[in-house]
Amino acid sequence: MTTPIKLYRTPKSGHCHRVELMLAFLGLPYETVDLDMANGAHKAPEFLKISPFGLVPAIDDGGYTLADSNAILVYLVQTYAKGSHWLPQAPKDAAEVQRWLTVAADNVYSGPCAARLVTVFNAPLDHAAAVRKAHDLFRVMDAHLAGRDWLATEEITIADVAGYSFIAHAPEGGVDLAPYGNIRGWLSRIERQPGFVGMATSPIPELV
Repeated sequence: MTTPIKLYRTPKSGHCHRVELMLAFLGLPYETVDLDMANGAHKAPEFLKISPFGLVPAIDDGGYTLADSNAILVYLVQTYAKGSHWLPQAPKDAAEVQRWLTVAADNVYSGPCAARLVTVFNAPLDHAAAVRKAHDLFRVMDAHLAGRDWLATEEITIADVAGYSFIAHAPEGGVDLAPYGNIRGWLSRIERQPGFVGMATSPIPELV
């Protein structure tokens, strides 16, 4: 591979970060293209050819374009690390990975992601409801991670990558991670992986 993959992103987006994290873990050359979303760059005709719904992240891999963070994770592993622990092929393991990808797209999105959208991006969402959903999710996840290192299998997979960004940054949305020791241990294990890159941080709000 000689041409870097282009990653269209906004730096504080957890969805964008999960793709950048996967690129880094796989050791793939990439370059980031930061979109001025406040001024509508994500709705420009040129970008809509890459991401028809006007959403980030999106990638351009040698002319092949794809949007949706979880879809991009699957594409990257199937293209550049097929058969690896990142996306197992055994039916039960593959099903477990898919289950946690769904959690990332649903429970994580409506919980810690939504809470952070309010505090970091001033999104018009119900912050209290998002915080409640985050804690509901974290109680289940913390119990699930008792006695195990990773969400889906005995090795790290794209399920862990998909869940990491918004959960690691949940405090920026006013969601305290202190009660969830197993989750915090899981986050630390991800951060110790070779190639790990962090996401841009925002101030942690003082909520009453």
